[in-house]
Amino acid sequence: MTRISTPAMLAAPTLPQAHRHGINAFAASRLLVDIAPYPNMGKGDLIELFWNNCFAASRCLQATDIGLSSHLRVPQSFVQNGTARLHYRVMQVGRGAARSAITRVQVKTDYPGGQPSALCGEENQNLAPVVLPEMIRRHGVNSRQIRRGVPLVIEPYLNMAAGDDITLRWGDSRLDLPRIQARDVSHRVHVWVPPALIQEAGADHRLDVTYCILDRVGNNSRWAPGLTLMLFS
Repeated sequence: MTRISTPAMLAAPTLPQAHRHGINAFAASRLLVDIAPYPNMGKGDLIELFWNNCFAASRCLQATDIGLSSHLRVPQSFVQNGTARLHYRVMQVGRGAARSAITRVQVKTDYPGGQPSALCGEENQNLAPVVLPEMIRRHGVNSRQIRRGVPLVIEPYLNMAAGDDITLRWGDSRLDLPRIQARDVSHRVHVWVPPALIQEAGADHRLDVTYCILDRVGNNSRWAPGLTLMLFS
């Protein structure tokens, strides 16, 4: 009786460009998948990569590839928001096809605040400037407010999501705000600028206040348009 053996499952593919929480817009534009060397690797082997069970790329090995990791490029059109499942199979002459384990990865290509324009440099015009009390906007920050601290608000922004990290910039000083939670999405972010930060920024009579957002996979919003304040010590 002839015995047909089932090839052992190969190691799952890896994504060296992925952020620890998934794939961001930058990685999606030039995404490479790494496939580790496998047993009985040989010249002429055909490696086929599948993204969500759809054929995405292939590579035929040469003698110089033996014992090395293989790199396959994923077309950008495949890398859409959501959870992706990757696997590959190896076709060898005289052997049955061997399939790999599956790698699951989250994809998020939406920038916080929307896609920044290349024409605006370090600013993202889709983000609203910070909101300060009317009295402070009109007359600046006085010595009493410097000692107490200053309230401000960051408006909800496009693609706001749990896991977003917001950094406030007050002049040349920065303050990392608490990470956005699911309950915070679509709501205004209320911030109390502490006296220590105001004092750290120095006694410049005019300074800019702005913020930027880094989401959980590393997409960076760039800075919101700055709001210029007067300080009176």
